[in-house]
Amino acid sequence: MIKSVIHDQQILSQTSIPATKQDLSVAMDLMDTLKANSERCVGMAANMIGVHKRIIVVTMGMMNVPMINPVILKKGNPYTTEEGCLSLTGERERSTTRYDEIEVQYLDLEFKKHTQKFKEFIAQIVQHEVDHCDGIII
Repeated sequence: MIKSVIHDQQILSQTSIPATKQDLSVAMDLMDTLKANSERCVGMAANMIGVHKRIIVVTMGMMNVPMINPVILKKGNPYTTEEGCLSLTGERERSTTRYDEIEVQYLDLEFKKHTQKFKEFIAQIVQHEVDHCDGIII
């Protein structure tokens, strides 16, 4: 089900708690909402639809990949960039530090554990969404 995107900074600044198998419907709602906003968004975190669970969805090429309880294990090659966010109103982009290479551990929709490396733009999207889970808004 497509959900409205939250703009309330007080809600977005709260830290998310780990997701469980009972939260799979949240992952599906998040995927639907990202798809509905695909022209202006490449990733979403569950708190963006008002649910404080550690669930993100990231656009990777033609696919939207859900990640449950993502944790960044390693970061390499820091750089400064400008990012926007669907949750921000009135501001286009903000400066932030990102890492060009990351390693992430997460669960898929079947709750199977994965450890995967990401580079460049995909790494940037993952970092942005994991920040959302940690209550960090760019």
